[in-house]
Order: sequence, then C-alpha cells, then structure tokens
Amino acid sequence: MTTLPITKRGAETLKAELHNLKTVQRPWVIHAISEARAQGDLSGNAEYEVAKDRHGFLEGRLQEVEGQF
Repeated sequence: MTTLPITKRGAETLKAELHNLKTVQRPWVIHAISEARAQGDLSGNAEYEVAKDRHGFLEGRLQEVEGQF
C-alpha cells in the first residue's frame, strides 16, 4: 500500500472520526444488535439485519481509518 501525504488538518479530521467511530458509533451498533437479538427470531428480523450491516460497514471503516496512521 502506498502512503499519501496528509495535512495536519486532515490528520486531525481522521483522528476525530476514529474517536467517534470507537466511542459513539461502535457502542451504539453493539447495543442495536443486542436489542434486535432480544426480540427473538432473527430470520425475519429486519432490525437485526440492518444493525449487522451497519456493524460490517463500521468495522471496515475503522480498519480503513486506522490504516491511515
């Protein structure tokens, strides 16, 4: 992977996003998944599917942002 230069402002923006993903978004998604699981049958549970999709996106974005540092 090639590295690209980043401005100080860009690095600060990425750090803020990383902090938000870890401290706000991740706990929210984990809570949403557990709430959906508590409803019972997961096979037809749209809320569970949405939460799992969001979790996958979130974890991918976390890896992408962490890879910038």
